[in-house]
Amino acid sequence: MTDQPFQLDGQQLAKICKHTLPDPDDELLLSKLQSLNPGYPIRLAKTGEEWYRLGGIVDMDGNRIANNLVEWTERTYIECGKNLQTLIEHAREHKLIATRQTGNTLHFVVQTGSKAEQFVQIDIDKTHESSDRLLVGEHNPPEDLEEFIDPLEPECVETFCIGTSRYSYRRKTDVPVFMDEINKYHITEHPVQRFMDDWNRSSAQQKAALSNDWIVRPFRHTGRFGEQIINVELINTQQKNLPQLEDISGKKGTPLHNLLTRFDRQAGYPFAWFFYMVKGKLVSPHSGVAVFKDVSGDFSYLPERDVAVLKDWIDTPYSV
Repeated sequence: MTDQPFQLDGQQLAKICKHTLPDPDDELLLSKLQSLNPGYPIRLAKTGEEWYRLGGIVDMDGNRIANNLVEWTERTYIECGKNLQTLIEHAREHKLIATRQTGNTLHFVVQTGSKAEQFVQIDIDKTHESSDRLLVGEHNPPEDLEEFIDPLEPECVETFCIGTSRYSYRRKTDVPVFMDEINKYHITEHPVQRFMDDWNRSSAQQKAALSNDWIVRPFRHTGRFGEQIINVELINTQQKNLPQLEDISGKKGTPLHNLLTRFDRQAGYPFAWFFYMVKGKLVSPHSGVAVFKDVSGDFSYLPERDVAVLKDWIDTPYSV
């Protein structure tokens, strides 16, 4: 890391995506991102699960008719005098094919400081388009525009690829700035902010960067009065095969300490079990209660900083 601030805006990112041809391991994209900020190591933290969405329209030879199926349908419906049967006949006559976009979201992270929240996250979609179905099949014609766009019983065609894969810029999240914004709308401390604060004052912060194992997922949801609320959750990116600490009944003292130590060693940093517990992943809340009983009594296998974090969680539990 250098004293220079990390600089890469949305416009630059969109341009890089547009002019980069995807390769299987995304190395070319990564090297382009890195070359613009040589002082800040950029890495691919996670490749999201595959998703798909409606694509466009092509003819039987794969020639492009429209990029956006919904926009084309609404416009052509008007051109057909808002007559659904005319639209259906047009689609059948030209043997039009609806396509689908299949993709994954690539999550890149750049650590910009030593604190848990001091990282920038860049989300980029990697998509490819393929044929999906006849726009209107010979059987079960649509009864309305909604069914025309997304039929319940589509008539599938043999799959063929349309064009090449491509990248598209989704968003850049400057996490400290984003969390400041989130905190303005929460009377009490947001659980994700508390998670980051706990990380900063625990043993984990001494050994690892939070962004090595955790990324953020910003999202919007609708409040009770219809208002749009910006929110965030933490996603774990760990690919290691970690043990489960769900059933620790009867464990205490050295056997319990050994279980925690094994978990932390495999996770790669101390006090990892606590953060997995707060996330509700692999580690039961009973573990936290059992450990607190241990360190409040005859055992002292946790550093004081971690005991303080655990005590606060016992007093006021939270999850992310």
